[in-house]
Amino acid sequence: MNKNVYVVNHPLVAHNLSVLRDKNSDTEKFNHALKRISYALFFEGTKFLPTIDAPVSTPICDTNSPVINPDIEIIVSPILRAGLVFSDAAQELLPFCHIHHLGMYRNEETLEPIWYYNKMKGKLKDPIKTFVFILDPMLATGNSGYDAVHNFVKQGIPEENMVFISLISAPEGINRLTKAYSNLKIVTSKIDEKLNEKGYIVPGLGDAGDRIFNTVY
Repeated sequence: MNKNVYVVNHPLVAHNLSVLRDKNSDTEKFNHALKRISYALFFEGTKFLPTIDAPVSTPICDTNSPVINPDIEIIVSPILRAGLVFSDAAQELLPFCHIHHLGMYRNEETLEPIWYYNKMKGKLKDPIKTFVFILDPMLATGNSGYDAVHNFVKQGIPEENMVFISLISAPEGINRLTKAYSNLKIVTSKIDEKLNEKGYIVPGLGDAGDRIFNTVY
C-alpha cells in the first residue's frame, strides 16, 4: 500500500462501518454511525498539522506546550453533497478553519464530475502555509477527488499540505489520486474490493448521499 494512504483500524470504526453497510439501517442510525467514524478519521487526518511550542501557565508553573502553528491557514473542503456530513466534526475540532464547499455531481454515463459550485472569498495569504482537508465519504473512481485536489494545487498549495479524507475507498480511486499526486495523504476507514460496472464501490454501502439525506425512493 502507498506510504501516504492511512487506514484507521479501530474496533469502534469497524463496528460503525458495519452499521453503515447494512441496508436495513435507517437514516437516523446511519448518520449517527457516520458521525462517530468522522471524528476518528479527522483525528487521524489532522495529526499532520504543524505545531510550535507556546508558553502556558499551569496552576503549578510556567511551561511550554505544543499548539497548532497560528501562522498557518486551514481549509476544510467538503465535496457536496455527501461531504457535508464530515463538516460538523471538522468545525468542532478546528473551529478556526475556513470552510470551502466544492459542488460536483457525477455524470452516471461517463462517471466524470460535473462542477456546479466553487467559490473562495479572497486570495490565500500564503499558499505554502495553507493546509487543506478534502472531505468525501466515498473515494470511488477518484475523478471528483482529482478535480478537488487540482483545484487547490493550481492555487499553489503543496500536495503534501493536503489530506483527502474518505469513509470508504476503492483501489481504483486510490490509484487515480496517488498516481497524479504522489505526496497527497489519503485517510480512510476501509479499502474495499473494487468498483462495479456502474462505478459503485463493492461491497460499499450504496449511494452515501442518498442514505445520508434520505433520498432513497
